[in-house]
Amino acid sequence: MTAGLEFGTLDEVVYGCVEQVAPMLRRVIAENPSKFTYRGTGTYVVGEGDVAVIDPGPVLDSHRDAIAAALDGARVTAICVTHCHADHSPLAAWLAAETGAPTIAFGPHPPPDPADREAEDAAAVKVEESTDFAFTPDVRVADGDVAATGRGWTLRAVHTPGHTSNHTCFAFEEQAVLFPGDHVMGWSTTVVSPPDGDMATYVESLRKVAGRSGDRTYWPTHGPPIEDPQRYVQALIDHRMERERAVLDLVRRGVGEVPAIVAVLYADVDPRLHEPAGRTVLAHLRKLIVDGDVRADGAPRTSSSFEST
Repeated sequence: MTAGLEFGTLDEVVYGCVEQVAPMLRRVIAENPSKFTYRGTGTYVVGEGDVAVIDPGPVLDSHRDAIAAALDGARVTAICVTHCHADHSPLAAWLAAETGAPTIAFGPHPPPDPADREAEDAAAVKVEESTDFAFTPDVRVADGDVAATGRGWTLRAVHTPGHTSNHTCFAFEEQAVLFPGDHVMGWSTTVVSPPDGDMATYVESLRKVAGRSGDRTYWPTHGPPIEDPQRYVQALIDHRMERERAVLDLVRRGVGEVPAIVAVLYADVDPRLHEPAGRTVLAHLRKLIVDGDVRADGAPRTSSSFEST
């Protein structure tokens, strides 16, 4: 692991319980633990009285009921969604119908291009939570827009494409908090799976949030809070660049197939995670093609052969 990159843990999770985690901030964790969601999806409630909900989460009766209990006596004025994976956005439809509050996001997840063979490859491999293509926000926000406001709180959109093209963080300005969704996680690195996931854009978005010097704490959807986030994100950037150099070095040595690269670079990783790792390796290779360092025998796919230029 890259020096300085240390992941945290959530050792005690009580599912269905609303927890006051910071001033004007509560969290309910869904009971959907997996190799992609860690202990589960964290839904955040911002404010008191008039509140915003961030990432309502998966369609899970127990989580729906826990959110309803957490919101008892409050008026939901905004439902913010970081992106459209099935562990983040689906309950937004129920919450909007129950409360009349608008759903707010950068936009829907773009549908797959039927002509893109890599989209077929991505769909055939379980590398992350499935995509909620049914979600379309009532309000679309651009980078820098005020997404929602209430008494004592303001949420501002920070567009961070890369994990998905529509991924957006939300900054809680009065508390110097950033909700990074899956862009930055407290327990692991983020899967970047082409074609919608894009490594060059992801790294650029990491540099963008690392440059936000006013953020004191990140509350990710998965994992523990991140203190000293600028140092943490810089370590993530260093890790990605170190991984990119290792991929390029192997290609230059004649190791030009994604499975073979994964076998070398992820030898100490649970083999069940090798397919997600292969998607990230492909994302690095596609970036290296754009950079002019690598070429593929046709459109770059997990089944392609790659060589250095």
